[in-house]
Amino acid sequence: MENASKKTLITGSKGFLGKHLMKALSGYELICFDIEDGDAGVHDFCDTKISHVFHLAAKTNVRESWDAPYSYYETNVMGTVNLLEFCRKIGASMTYVNSYPYGSPEYLPIDEKHPCNPNSVYNHSKYLAEDICRFYAAHYGVSVTVLRLFNVYGSGQNDSFLIPHIIKQALYSSRIELMDLEPKRDYVYVADVIEAMTLTAGLDGFRIYNVGSGEARSVRDVCDCILTVAGVRKPIVSQESKRKNEVTDIAADITKIRTELNWNPRTSFEDGIKQTIRHYEIGE
Repeated sequence: MENASKKTLITGSKGFLGKHLMKALSGYELICFDIEDGDAGVHDFCDTKISHVFHLAAKTNVRESWDAPYSYYETNVMGTVNLLEFCRKIGASMTYVNSYPYGSPEYLPIDEKHPCNPNSVYNHSKYLAEDICRFYAAHYGVSVTVLRLFNVYGSGQNDSFLIPHIIKQALYSSRIELMDLEPKRDYVYVADVIEAMTLTAGLDGFRIYNVGSGEARSVRDVCDCILTVAGVRKPIVSQESKRKNEVTDIAADITKIRTELNWNPRTSFEDGIKQTIRHYEIGE
């Protein structure tokens, strides 16, 4: 990032990604916004000295989104509209952090031109917000960079996510119990994702980039790696239960971000797991 003298707004600053981003930008003048500061959809953002917005705030629970769709559309869509309006009025640029929008892949690896077919209320709300970003860029000249994140992991992630869920069982339970061992995902370490974010500050125009590792790993592969790194042997039990609209195989094509921003994931999966486990072992 450049222009350290200018202010940067981070929404969702106390979330998993927000906390890591704040550490990475500790030398910059940051304005932080989180849920206790109000609803991003109606909050009056008024600091005209802000030059860039990292918009991370969102409701993110996929299962909950099926039961409470209105609140997900309200928060994730209208929160983004409000931030875009703020950027439009003061001339700030934005980094919009999206989730995986593609649904079941038509081909692998998945590039940014792949059709988007969101497979949950959560993913759909995030994709609608992305489309509004595109509109504001085209018709109001707001510079927005969209990062489509694949499966991010690392220290501080909620235990409802797969990797921390497995790690806790590997360290503290007699066995590892999971719904399904077959689905393959593209896992990318949080420090690499944060580096990608910082590269987008102040970019002009409208851009979309995949952020992933470019490799797919099954749930069983993840379990095996975690057990090996932790130095333990425990039984792995599968309920063989499929989630609603489950996608079985995902891998990102990261050619575009590698070419245009010179970004590459630096952390191997094994090293990322080592660093994540370390944080559990030392109680962070």
